[in-house]
Amino acid sequence: MFTIKTEQMKFPINVSLKNENQIDEGCLEQAMHLAQMPFLHKWVNLMPDTHQGMGMPIGGVIATKGVIIPNAVGVDIGCGMAYVGTNIKISEIKNITTGNGSFIQALVGNILRNIPIGFNHHKTKQPCVALDKATAEIDKYITNPKLVQEIENGYFQVGTLGGGNHFIEIQESDEGFLGIMIHSGSRNFGKQICDYYHKAARLLNEKWYTPIPDEWRLAFLPVDSEEGKQYINWMNLALDFAYENRASMLKTIQYILDNLMQKYAHNDYKYIEEINCHHNYAAIEHHYNANVWVHRKGATRARAGEKAVIPGAMGSYSYIVEGLGNAESFCSSSHGAGRQYSRKGAMEAFTTEQVLCDLKEQGVVLGKNNKADVAEESRFAYKNIDEVMSNQQDLVKAVTRLKTVGVVKG
Repeated sequence: MFTIKTEQMKFPINVSLKNENQIDEGCLEQAMHLAQMPFLHKWVNLMPDTHQGMGMPIGGVIATKGVIIPNAVGVDIGCGMAYVGTNIKISEIKNITTGNGSFIQALVGNILRNIPIGFNHHKTKQPCVALDKATAEIDKYITNPKLVQEIENGYFQVGTLGGGNHFIEIQESDEGFLGIMIHSGSRNFGKQICDYYHKAARLLNEKWYTPIPDEWRLAFLPVDSEEGKQYINWMNLALDFAYENRASMLKTIQYILDNLMQKYAHNDYKYIEEINCHHNYAAIEHHYNANVWVHRKGATRARAGEKAVIPGAMGSYSYIVEGLGNAESFCSSSHGAGRQYSRKGAMEAFTTEQVLCDLKEQGVVLGKNNKADVAEESRFAYKNIDEVMSNQQDLVKAVTRLKTVGVVKG
């Protein structure tokens, strides 16, 4: 870790990398904007997977006093990871042939058929405790009629993957055991909330003549204002929805795996070590003698002894980690490998054929309806996950390393 401090910055920037040359120019500019905010607590943190985002860098962590910044949480509120391990040996099942190809091919194919991906959603309403609770407490939300409809829409989106960098992976640990990993968030629900309240914050900031330029895209809401209270209510609802979204998909995948195991293998297995954690959110926490709003945008909470999931990219490695409770990072770590190519840049740098050949050479089964944009998610479009892990040895310790065996992409 090193620190950046210039005269125009009110606060320093702590960076979990070796040197400043490893930060892209746009990311550094955004971090310097954050470092000029008058309501920051202590400093700005950049995780080792950091790169340019919308307003605030992805892989950024800040703590604020009395305000919340919608774009420092992001449009995919509650985006995060779910994981469950098993004691099923991959070597026991990989050579099994089913009516739909190999065991892994059948598992990936059934997931693709049973979990809506991309812009697709369920045709009928799905069970959702978070939305039921919101409906029962509708007075908390009715002040914002534009967003109330999203509660109803959410019943059709819970248990769906989405697109972009969201994925479901079947993985093999270094010990040879099968694991299931999901990366997804609050779907369109969180985006509508962020867009609405970022716009509201811009209008209020303009009215108050705040010194924060609008082009920085860091408009803020005081947490004791009516708009701030509303945003926090909606954000927390989106967090609960995202958590339940991942849990619902995990349950579906376990049901699919159970059927395949019972039909083609054996019943003597169990699920272990289930994890479900966010990496896009804000929460009130206590750091350095103050209660502050910690914003993690593409960053994972890593309190001492806390388990979390840090994915790589399809065809590379992912990690189950245990937090070290590093105070300087506000108990945070990276959320993944982090992009080194934008989506457009990756499409220009890599061909569909290159990516498909790379996955085939590694024996990875790909489940994707439209393969034309698969280069966006090439493992080469991301930073090397092992370098990222090396740069955060003071933040987390690796517990389990996992390699992609099969992947479903939006």
